[in-house]
Amino acid sequence: MSTEAKLQKEAMHMLKLTSRTFYIPIKLLKTKLRKTVGAAYLCMRAIDEIEDHETMPKETKIFLLRKIAGLLRSKEGFDREAFEALIKPYDELPEVTHRLADWIEVCPAEIIGKVMESTSIMADGMAKWVEKEFIVTTKEELDEYTYFVAGLVGVMLSDIWNWYDGTETDYDLAIGYGRGLQAVNMLRNQDEDAERGVRFIPDGWTRADMFDYARDNLAKADEYMEDLETKNIVLFCRIPLALAKKTLQAMDEGHEKMTRNEVEDTVDKILKEEA
Repeated sequence: MSTEAKLQKEAMHMLKLTSRTFYIPIKLLKTKLRKTVGAAYLCMRAIDEIEDHETMPKETKIFLLRKIAGLLRSKEGFDREAFEALIKPYDELPEVTHRLADWIEVCPAEIIGKVMESTSIMADGMAKWVEKEFIVTTKEELDEYTYFVAGLVGVMLSDIWNWYDGTETDYDLAIGYGRGLQAVNMLRNQDEDAERGVRFIPDGWTRADMFDYARDNLAKADEYMEDLETKNIVLFCRIPLALAKKTLQAMDEGHEKMTRNEVEDTVDKILKEEA
């Protein structure tokens, strides 16, 4: 097995370990897209693990996120040695973070610049919100935070679709797609977030207002889907969106989340419809 093939296999294994939502749709992509989207997801997951780390000091998170952002936007390209020297002392961070340079290497050279640009913007945005201790007080702040941690994923995917086959999509709708998924996650994790002193719901908002925010953005995701014609891309985008809608419905009916069987049934139904 070549080094490239080995690294790609390891990337897919890491993806399976780190993402319940995106592993299935990424695995269903054709080879070129699977390789690209998988690597891009892992790049963003690498920095997300820094932002979300439960015991790492705030100042360390800010330092690492801003340093990595700088490495990602360097005009000389990503400096693997500098990154590995930077991250080496932090054993508490998971493998997906320590191997960021590998995920960059997996991504095709023609699109890696866009992936690194989006990941760099995300890292800087995350550093800002670590500094603010994730306290959201207005809708504008909620929009900003959800842009940095999820809307940017939509933008990056739109860039990848365009590179792949010329698919053109609306960035605002792509951001709405990401925000919608993130809003559902916020609702699902609201109690857990509160326990660690994090509040993503603006002042004066009720849980019902947050449901409306999620629904409004998922409606933008539906509009986003209308611009997609490539069957493989449609399949990829339909699965997370359907799971988000079903999760929102389950919570609205008083359940904590979807059951495993409900998840499997939803995915199977989409696969049959797209077959």
